[in-house]
Amino acid sequence: MKVHLIGIGGTGMASLAGLLSESGHIVSGSDGKIYPPMSDLLADLKVKIFEGYEASHIAAAKPDLVIIGNVIRRENPEAQEAINSGVEYTSMPVAISSLYLKDRTPLVITGTHGKTTISSLVAWLVKSCDFDPGYLIGGISRNFNKNYAVGKDNYFIIEGDEYDTAFFDKGPKFLHYRPQAVIISSIEFDHGDIYSDIDQILKSFRRLVEIVPPDGVIIANGDDPNVSEVVKNSACRVITYGKNPGNTYYPKNVRLLESSVRFEISNIKGYFEMKMWGEHNILNAVGSIAMLTECGMPSEKLAKGLSTFTGVRRRQEIVHEAKGVTIIDDFAHHPTAVKKTIESVRQRFGARRLWAIFEPRSNTSRRNFFQNEYSEAFSEADRILIAHPYRENDIPAHERLDVEKIASSLHRMGKDAHSVSSTENIVEYVMRGVDHGDIILVMSNGAFDGITSKLAEGLKCRRIINNRSEITPSRVPK
Repeated sequence: MKVHLIGIGGTGMASLAGLLSESGHIVSGSDGKIYPPMSDLLADLKVKIFEGYEASHIAAAKPDLVIIGNVIRRENPEAQEAINSGVEYTSMPVAISSLYLKDRTPLVITGTHGKTTISSLVAWLVKSCDFDPGYLIGGISRNFNKNYAVGKDNYFIIEGDEYDTAFFDKGPKFLHYRPQAVIISSIEFDHGDIYSDIDQILKSFRRLVEIVPPDGVIIANGDDPNVSEVVKNSACRVITYGKNPGNTYYPKNVRLLESSVRFEISNIKGYFEMKMWGEHNILNAVGSIAMLTECGMPSEKLAKGLSTFTGVRRRQEIVHEAKGVTIIDDFAHHPTAVKKTIESVRQRFGARRLWAIFEPRSNTSRRNFFQNEYSEAFSEADRILIAHPYRENDIPAHERLDVEKIASSLHRMGKDAHSVSSTENIVEYVMRGVDHGDIILVMSNGAFDGITSKLAEGLKCRRIINNRSEITPSRVPK
């Protein structure tokens, strides 16, 4: 079958292209400029790429099926041509469901935070239990070195997003994934471009809970009141996990070792050890193991799988170390994720001076929904640099996140914090103030103009001198 993907450059669509190619389909796609790592993935797959969107691409591709990504608007010329030409078209979630989830056991990972890490971990743990699962994940697993696989066995692990499906289907993606077992890690307000308030998000999760069959299971974060609320009328079993002993599964006897974390889990014999840091990652592991324990997988193999899990790219990923300075790349953008990431890095690296560099890039983080929460989120960092929102002129001024106000608020808390107008100015500022032993944590859910590479290149040319004079706020580039 010939399949054409409109909006192929997104993580989910590029991964679907991988599944389709692995299944023997002939794949083409169109998008604007596509950047690594997705451009590299598509090149390796030998997918024919049309740059830009033109109606003529549909005729050139001669597809049997067109899949329209959820970033594509109704007026897109290729989408219009697909609809008007009579070719079969569908959304990404429906295509995944119909082609890869029928007659399988979908393990669906949902929640505001942790979906990619939990999905990657669950896929690796299932693999460690001697299965060959299918999976589709929103980030690149370091164990698999990719984020998709068709798999040969019954299990299929998929990251379930509450974002809408397509311009012709405004329901959440996760409603299409035939959930047999579900993890709900957390529920907070997010996706402010399509949800007006938390009640709308709760409604979407209630709809998810309603479609889990009676013989299914929901693994719910029992510490999260929103999660507890949406699962209370579930027709299937609900198993809770969390930090508190009131949950079915919770961590205990946690020990921080030199290069790992060791803990036990209630109701499971033995101990578990992992290379991820931070309380939220411990809970991610507990939720993952709870799901697979409920699916009947042995604790010994789960423990071995956890100990060999190497994480996900761009989740607390050390991307460069030189001259006593460590650069870490992370996907955090919601204030809760920013706060937990900073806390985790602090836990891992102790008293080393911590730079937090943040780009508001997601549809929610560019807006002022969390104007006050961001100040608290950065409170454990030593130096904070906040970029102006990505494509800030796309956001009406009265809705836009005020990064200068955040920096001022952090100043009043005694923090060295600044809003900075460009990537080049951020790099220059860091190079003038970086010192031996510093940790530079970069957080964005996008490319951030290649800032981690620019910082690494800057370090190569920079002689680190201890006890240099500091840059005063009046000299901060704006």
